[in-house]
Amino acid sequence: MIELRAQGGLAYAFVERQVALMRRYWLWELVWVIYSITTSLSVAYIGLAQPIITGTETDAATTSRFVLYLLVGTIAWRFLGIVFEDIAELIAWERWEGTIEHTFMAPVPRITQLLGMAVGTIVRASVISVAVLFAVMLFIPVDLSKANAVSAFALLGVGTLAFIGLGIASACFPLMWTEKGLQMAYIVQAVVLLVSGVYYPTTVLPGALQAISVISPATYVIEGMRRALIDGADIGSLWPLAWPALLIGLVSIPLGLRLFLAAEHHAKRTGRLKRSG
Repeated sequence: MIELRAQGGLAYAFVERQVALMRRYWLWELVWVIYSITTSLSVAYIGLAQPIITGTETDAATTSRFVLYLLVGTIAWRFLGIVFEDIAELIAWERWEGTIEHTFMAPVPRITQLLGMAVGTIVRASVISVAVLFAVMLFIPVDLSKANAVSAFALLGVGTLAFIGLGIASACFPLMWTEKGLQMAYIVQAVVLLVSGVYYPTTVLPGALQAISVISPATYVIEGMRRALIDGADIGSLWPLAWPALLIGLVSIPLGLRLFLAAEHHAKRTGRLKRSG
């Protein structure tokens, strides 16, 4: 119990570090908040313009549902994307800050560091996503009268676990390939965005991409959040969508950690850890 409490304290130190970095680079955080707001609004205005673009008349309820469909996908992806990016950029941040040797030589279990970083990035993602949601609601009429917030948060929590594992696994790329590893992590993120139905149902994808969408946790999370926020679905009816994402999370976190430890050992043995170019 004492050891567990000590590890919890060490993990919290990485949460504090993440918050300190947000304060230090607060102007960059403001840039990303503004960027997230403008991209979300752009997608929402596409929904509002649908009758003009297609040349067909639709009633207000249909247009409102379409706009909410797009917004749920956009904001949910923004949250999950931040979780993925921050963890995948772990090595890059250590190199940028010049702390990579100190961090990786510290007597801290790697799982403690990674989980502490994960909690810190969840805090960051939550702050940005809430700011985006309230800002969008100032400009776009959003009908959340049927929304089941408990179900939506449950799906988002399950998806967060899965994206933590995916982020840890993708953080191996910068360890293995110093010059191009981070770009490879972004490619993974882009593919997940394409196949996960963020802006459209996955049924419109070609067969090969539909097959890939089955293993993307975002596919289940975003669809579940739409049902929860648009139709008011309860958590029981969403279980068929929740369990695949939960299973991916339970598998990806230990697998991602194992891959990360193997990549770290290889990077230390071959002198890649400190290299910055």
